[in-house]
Amino acid sequence: MGAFLRYYVMNKARIMLFLVALCLMATTTMGQTRKIQYKPYVDLRPMHFGILVGMNLQDIEFSNAGPQTITLEDGTQQTQTIVCDNDRWNAGFSVGVLADLRLSNHLNLRISPTMHFGAKHLVFHNLTDLDQQGQPHEERQDLKNTYVSFPVDLKFSAQRWNNYRPYLMAGVNPMINLTSKNQDFIQLKRSDLMLEIGLGCDFYLPFFKLIPELKFCYSLKDAIDHGHANELKDANKRIYTNAVTQGHSKMIVLTLYFE
Repeated sequence: MGAFLRYYVMNKARIMLFLVALCLMATTTMGQTRKIQYKPYVDLRPMHFGILVGMNLQDIEFSNAGPQTITLEDGTQQTQTIVCDNDRWNAGFSVGVLADLRLSNHLNLRISPTMHFGAKHLVFHNLTDLDQQGQPHEERQDLKNTYVSFPVDLKFSAQRWNNYRPYLMAGVNPMINLTSKNQDFIQLKRSDLMLEIGLGCDFYLPFFKLIPELKFCYSLKDAIDHGHANELKDANKRIYTNAVTQGHSKMIVLTLYFE
């Protein structure tokens, strides 16, 4: 009799635990189902538009020429070695507009004309011209630039979960440099072409969609205007200009899209 009671009680306990587990699962499911989803049909539109604001960090990667032979004013020749470097990432800001075309449930084509305002800080180290402490002579340049870019990107989005939807993006970014020519050491070309990749997340809010995105851009071609050396009025600057054989621009862009 005691064994039967123990068996009966254990079965009842198992049944109760099973029922409690079912109730918890049902409650969790009901909680997820009842969660408010803002703008549930916004991603089904064939095209939508928005604006963007953000900040950028600019850099440039140089290839240096190495030793150069120059002719001095007295007619003698001298070999000098000058190394150029962008010594820090420089912050700027970005503004633009967005057009988003829906290709499928998970794939979108985006075009987002943008203006990027910023600068690059260059340092030239003349390794041949040393001071009394043995330090190379330095020349500096703040290379200000304003770009108008026309990025064309593919956006691959995951399945929406409540009011969040992460995604990956990649594309190409043709850019036009609006900065006027000057008499500084380095001058950039008028046009550039960048490859960009990044990630972000769609946040669905009651009245609009907020999309923070982080992307990295890298120039696919030489961005240096090598004809600039012949336009310099100060011949002493040309050795610094000719010290660079190639330059590839880089940008890290943090953007907030409002759709």
